[in-house]
Amino acid sequence: MVGIVVVSHSPDLARAAVSLALQMVRGPAPRIEIAAGTSDDRLGTDAGAVAEAVVAADAGEGVVVIMDLGSAVLSAELALELLPKLGIEVRLVPAAFVEGLFAAVVSAAAGAELDVVARDAEQALQAKGVQLGKTEVPTSADVIIARPAVVAKATIINSDGMHARPAALIVEALASLEAEVTIATDHSAAVSARSPTALMSLGTRAGDVVQIEADGPGAETAVDRIVALVRDGFGEMRLPEHFDELGAQEGGRRQQPRGVSPGRVIGPALRMPDAITEPDPTIRITDAERPDAIKVLARVAADVAGQLRRRSTTAGTVSRLLEATAAMATDPDLIADAGTRIRDYGLTPERAIWEAIGSVAETIRGVGPRQTERVSDLYDIRNRMISALTGRAIAGVPDPGHPFVLIAVDLAPADAAGLDATRCLAIVTEEGGPTSHTAIIARSLGIPAVVAARGALEIPNGTVLLVDGGTGEVIKEPTSDQQATAAAPRRAHREKLSSPGSTADGHRVALLANIASDQDASAALECGAEGVGLYRTELCFLGSTQAPSVPEQVKAYRAVFSRFGGRRVVVRTLDAGSDKPLPFLQYGDEANPALGIRGFRMARANPEVLHDQLKAIKEAAASEWAEVWVMAPMIATVAEAVSFADAARTAGLPTIGIMIETPAAAVQAAQILAEVDFVSIGTNDLAQYTFAADRQSASLAPLNDPWQPALLRLIEMVTKAAAGSGRPVGVCGESAADPLLATVLTGLGVSSLSMAPTALPAVGRSLGAVSLEVCRRAARAACDASSPAYARDAVRALVDR
Repeated sequence: MVGIVVVSHSPDLARAAVSLALQMVRGPAPRIEIAAGTSDDRLGTDAGAVAEAVVAADAGEGVVVIMDLGSAVLSAELALELLPKLGIEVRLVPAAFVEGLFAAVVSAAAGAELDVVARDAEQALQAKGVQLGKTEVPTSADVIIARPAVVAKATIINSDGMHARPAALIVEALASLEAEVTIATDHSAAVSARSPTALMSLGTRAGDVVQIEADGPGAETAVDRIVALVRDGFGEMRLPEHFDELGAQEGGRRQQPRGVSPGRVIGPALRMPDAITEPDPTIRITDAERPDAIKVLARVAADVAGQLRRRSTTAGTVSRLLEATAAMATDPDLIADAGTRIRDYGLTPERAIWEAIGSVAETIRGVGPRQTERVSDLYDIRNRMISALTGRAIAGVPDPGHPFVLIAVDLAPADAAGLDATRCLAIVTEEGGPTSHTAIIARSLGIPAVVAARGALEIPNGTVLLVDGGTGEVIKEPTSDQQATAAAPRRAHREKLSSPGSTADGHRVALLANIASDQDASAALECGAEGVGLYRTELCFLGSTQAPSVPEQVKAYRAVFSRFGGRRVVVRTLDAGSDKPLPFLQYGDEANPALGIRGFRMARANPEVLHDQLKAIKEAAASEWAEVWVMAPMIATVAEAVSFADAARTAGLPTIGIMIETPAAAVQAAQILAEVDFVSIGTNDLAQYTFAADRQSASLAPLNDPWQPALLRLIEMVTKAAAGSGRPVGVCGESAADPLLATVLTGLGVSSLSMAPTALPAVGRSLGAVSLEVCRRAARAACDASSPAYARDAVRALVDR
């Protein structure tokens, strides 16, 4: 009989389809081999596995290959290049996946020849068309999809457009779907939405309108997910206006050094080791060697992606950047291009990937300076793949055993993942810009950084440098007067909260940290955090096509709880929804996602996810010594607060609260506090909903200023309700990290402030310099002011007396 190979992104889908098809066969069935999923148990396809399946399926009559979509087709095509010359006849069939498999199995079992089996599979949709009453049914091998494509348009709102991370998010959102999806703009032709490098090459920027088209199973869901991502700005915070102005410069390389992460420090220069050298372009491999070379290349790409993903699980704030880089490593278009260079021109695998990535990099450079800043990520992939192919060690961040100023061309996320912020005093790069990954990473780690510093690599190792990440100054061998202007390295990078938070007259205010991972917990402890006021648990769920199991969650939570023995850790349950899409949660398109199904509303729509998370938090808390509190995000009514409290108490959790992020919750604070043990105010969302101003909109940023008197009065309403109930109220929005505003929040009656770890010492010093009475006067002055500017001035006048 003719053999059949089933190529699918999902092993479960492939097995189910095969099982269903075999029920149509009476008597002997053809050989059927499945090539589904990747070697590391992720959704995807592997050309090597497809080739092996073809060999196993052949019984001497040839093999028909049924593929689901996208990279499955590319993998099947590549597999033909991997097969040894065994004379196996293979037909790659453009048939509907389930219907085509049915027809192929039945036809092969009946003893049909190879071309007949392939034809029957291709025409499999005709029966469905007749059953649905279509009067015109295709009679040729060209299959026509009965219903039209799903089409939608969305406007890019994040300033960087579809750079590496957004492209990876789109690919990730489609991983569990079978739809064929393309994205186009007014100035660019449609590209596959499953190719991150192709998406990056579109060159989109804020204001561009993209058109998303999808066909096939899950098409509507695919479009919904991409539209939600675009409308959310791919979850990216907008940069300060200063950085937006710098990043908007078009054409050519920036000639002036740019400060992108503030701080002024002194230290000895240390250059990054040289990267991989260019492979010899003159070497050619024989025809016989080429199939194996293509196979090796595909496997190395998968290995590099796997290494980056594994590192992302322990990389804290850099994790999402690493996941985006990993997605580029297995880009089907990129691997197919390199494979073609091997097959047609006999290039070595290392030379092929060098040229393929070089070609993509040039395309991306051509779409504008913002995307050019992402080319370093492609080069990092290239270097890692060539290192693996040639057996040479990949260059990484050096460790000389003492503090240093790192000098590099640019810094890739994989390098930053291993960066010791207590050793690296500053970063200086020759390339990059305000929106480059160097800038993002440096700001997240609190390391001063200067980019676009031409000639930096010519500075000898050991040269004493003064680096100012605010002004962009890089001074070699600074004078004693210049050195006196710099902060001491230890104070700049290892400054700790000197004592528990309190005012000058002893009024206690707990100073806590916002974290998202075990690595963030380490930073919090290094900065002297008294505990955790906001543990964002989303990191456990990101990148998953199904909800993580209870044991997986327990492991992640224990890693954090174990670091805070005897101290408070406030865990926020999953904050997801249409504006923060997760593949395993179902949601439809919403005209205004910020006002849609998100936060606790999503939890109520998926009660099993909330149940498992609360169970995991309880199990993890029972195994550690931390004082674990739990709270729900985006509560709007008393009934929602009661619902969450009941669920958490049923799970056995003792201290239960909710986040106040909506005006509705603020004005009902007294009733809500009668049902829960504490509340925590999220000032970012509370401002957004109070002023009907999208927090991602740069033009509306003044309305989202935490110094807005109306916002402060809402906070006062909550703190008065808390005082009446004798229950604590915290603030975990960005406002808590403002040393001056901290005095106002304390005066309003806030009992704890939670912030980025590096902000703790400054906030501690600010509170320790004033009395509670001054804080109360400052709070009254800010609430009574007519604008944020007047509020700041009034408070500063009181505090500076």
